[in-house]
Amino acid sequence: MKAYVFPGQGAQFTGMGKDLYDSSPKAKEMFERANDILGFDITKIMFEGTSDELKETKVTQPAIFLHSTILAEVMGDAFKPDMVAGHSLGEISALVANRTIAFDDGLKLVYKRALAMQKACESTPSTMAAVLGLEDSTVEAICADQDGIVVAANYNCPGQLVISGEIDAVGRACEALTEAGARRALVLPVGGAFHSPLMEPAREELAAAIKETVFTAPACPIYQNVSTFAVTDPKEIQENLIFQLTAPVKWTQSIQNMIADGATEFIEVGPGNVLQGLMRKIDRNVTASKAEIS
Repeated sequence: MKAYVFPGQGAQFTGMGKDLYDSSPKAKEMFERANDILGFDITKIMFEGTSDELKETKVTQPAIFLHSTILAEVMGDAFKPDMVAGHSLGEISALVANRTIAFDDGLKLVYKRALAMQKACESTPSTMAAVLGLEDSTVEAICADQDGIVVAANYNCPGQLVISGEIDAVGRACEALTEAGARRALVLPVGGAFHSPLMEPAREELAAAIKETVFTAPACPIYQNVSTFAVTDPKEIQENLIFQLTAPVKWTQSIQNMIADGATEFIEVGPGNVLQGLMRKIDRNVTASKAEIS
């Protein structure tokens, strides 16, 4: 069975999507529509912008969404998923690709999500850190031991967990994790504590937009970050998406459940190859490749 997976923030690069724009009239039309919906020329930033311009959350999130969803669309009949999943932001890309949400609605949601997260980041100084080489339970216990807010945020693959929270609490946790034997506990260059309780203001803001968005029965199941199991009920999908901003991304568990349900081939749809790398660390017996237009 084929599983298509969609990347999140961090996969962006200058020039992303230009090959799609130049080679497909359908892609060009969708990119131009995106410029109109957003009210600024995002294609110019994607194709010609600096890495600093692309790193702005309000640009990064819609840019990655556009690259992923437009690629899935122009693949045409070659895009035949038996199941989908998306890492953080990528979950909305996956929901457009499997026909749960319309493209225009997905783009509007992603932009609102980006702005809400940016606002939450600015209100409380916060950060994230990558922890390598420890059991998940050890990382969770050490985070729970710290004063202040610091939690497990991204379960990326066995031995790689990202923590998220207040700057001081994350710093203390990194020291304790290093003492506990972590190979690395490295603060990441991000603007805030994504997938932590500090995103609650953003979750509340986005919840209203999600509730106003039409969710329909998907073309195939989605394995969501919050639940990790196959979901096809539009109402359940909607509820899971609302809680995603403050809940951890359970990527390892989602992929393991997809494999248990029969996935043998994973195809990454969008910029970069981060998810392919994680896949090989989760289970070397499945194939992982990059989606391409023929």
